[in-house]
Amino acid sequence: MLSQIVEVLVDSVAGFFVFLLLARFHMQWLRVPFRNQLGQFVVAATNWIVLPARRVVRALGGYDFATLIAAWLLQAFGLFLILAVRGAGLGAQPGAAAAALFAVALVDLLRYSLYILSFAVVAQAVLSWVNPYAPIAPVFDAVTGPFLRPLRRVIPPLANVDLSPLVLLVALQVLLIPVWYLRALAGAIG
Repeated sequence: MLSQIVEVLVDSVAGFFVFLLLARFHMQWLRVPFRNQLGQFVVAATNWIVLPARRVVRALGGYDFATLIAAWLLQAFGLFLILAVRGAGLGAQPGAAAAALFAVALVDLLRYSLYILSFAVVAQAVLSWVNPYAPIAPVFDAVTGPFLRPLRRVIPPLANVDLSPLVLLVALQVLLIPVWYLRALAGAIG
């Protein structure tokens, strides 16, 4: 019972910060302004790990790889702690086990990125109906815009209802299926 509690706590804390780091990376990548409550929260909650990481890992081509690598390492560390709590060590081949752990963490970053985009699409769709002028609406518009614009060119509105968010959500769910299989495969290799 105690090990399950520790597992949930490790997964929750590590997952929380990994999601925030990924959100920060995606917001920078998509050029989403940080001058809003969500952006300020993400920056304030992740500066403790991003600023030291930037001293080691420099930005390349306008991408903040320090944030992405910090998310990857934190996810791998969280997975390692969960394995340690379960009593599973790195085994007889620690190099292969560590490689598998980092591979699973990388696949998790892809999976979490799809979750972030799914959340942003749902939030943007709800806000467009409930309160399109909410201060946070431009953030979700900026995150979802690059993915919805190509769909909006192909899918016309039906009775003035934009169906492109629904199509994007279905596409994201379809993409999650092979990602789950890839995660299982990466975990089985180790």
